[in-house]
Amino acid sequence: MSKKLVWFVTGTSSGFGKALLNELLSTGHSVVATDRDSAYTDPIRTELAAKYDEEVLKRALVINLDVTKPDQVKTVFAEAVQRFGRIDVVTNNAGYAVVGEVEVCPMEAARAQFEVMFWGTVHISKEAVRIFREINPPGEGGHIFNVSSAGGYSAQPTQAFYSSAKFAIEGFNESFRKEMSPEWNIQLTIIEPGGFNTEWRGKNMTILPPHPAYDTPTSPTRKYRAAFGSLPFIGLPERAAKAYVRLAEKRSELPLRIQFGSDSLTVIRHTALKTISDSEKWEEISHSTNIDGIDPKEYTQSLLAALG
Repeated sequence: MSKKLVWFVTGTSSGFGKALLNELLSTGHSVVATDRDSAYTDPIRTELAAKYDEEVLKRALVINLDVTKPDQVKTVFAEAVQRFGRIDVVTNNAGYAVVGEVEVCPMEAARAQFEVMFWGTVHISKEAVRIFREINPPGEGGHIFNVSSAGGYSAQPTQAFYSSAKFAIEGFNESFRKEMSPEWNIQLTIIEPGGFNTEWRGKNMTILPPHPAYDTPTSPTRKYRAAFGSLPFIGLPERAAKAYVRLAEKRSELPLRIQFGSDSLTVIRHTALKTISDSEKWEEISHSTNIDGIDPKEYTQSLLAALG
């Protein structure tokens, strides 16, 4: 890739964010690397200083950012623009999981997941679009990768609030993407990872004790808990980082959703096909609720034409 880009990456102390930070610096790009406070950013700085020379370090801005605070988001973007003059690619990567049945998960914990993963993504995306449109040269735009999950398309037991936040990201991303004027050259893509060997199933996951009513031999959540704990994760963060760089090279061609991992690809295809199959089986019920005089085939054709 001849043109080197300025990337803005959240959640860089571990997992995807850390792997992407190193991949970008190693391949000549500049990076604004964020995490929520100095307990995370100080080790990032120490690791980078031990690994790279001064010339490479000039291409890295490591900075504290709590994505749940809109004013702080604006301030950090302003510092990034002051340092590099522009932002080309943004990756919303910050997130964590609280695992447990709906009835056992405290509402504060459920809401906190939304604050970080959904509202944090909203705050970052809004400011990124403004930078792409108003700061970058006209027409050069930019690209946002919003990280969802296979669980943001097909929810599993014990992860209702995690999946709900990821589902919300997908709806937000799809609508916001459609709001972009073509001349802005701004794109948003949902990344749906499967299981990766990161801290997501380590320090970034809290597993709650099972609710007594669900802790029975026939309980689906009990079976899922046992399977989830032993299921091998097949994804490598370093390969995901390389995939991000490849996608950034083709950003004008990218679709709404891209899966990372054979497991995610399988789950999402299975869910999509099941949805189509169910809709075909029950379409008579769907059509039965129309007002009189509507020809379903004609209406479908006109609706699809309107949607483009």
